[in-house]
Amino acid sequence: DVQLVESGGGSVRAGGSLTLSCAVSGYPASTDCVAWFRQAPGKQREAVATFFPALPNREYADSVKGRFTVSGDNAKKSVYPQMNNLRPDDTAVYYCAARRYTCTFRTELYDYWGQGTQVTVS
Repeated sequence: DVQLVESGGGSVRAGGSLTLSCAVSGYPASTDCVAWFRQAPGKQREAVATFFPALPNREYADSVKGRFTVSGDNAKKSVYPQMNNLRPDDTAVYYCAARRYTCTFRTELYDYWGQGTQVTVS
């Protein structure tokens, strides 16, 4: 079975940093995409960043460009978004998700989801 487990969330002051982790089991291969999304209270889930192990480029939402960097460890099958210069509007539950072959910012196209981890910026 495919499982994605997020960790690393917490509370931080504005301007601070956090690194999340998404541990993947059963999926994906190097030809698959792992993405990060977030959902703030009362808002729709939105894409944050995508990570495709076989390619060097990463895609980032405009709201996090220059502040967030996503990397991966193929041996550990983990994906890590490093979040710097956090702002109160970054407060949300952060989810990792996986799908086959290509990355997209479209939430509905992801097949597998983690349970989410809370990030609170004050």
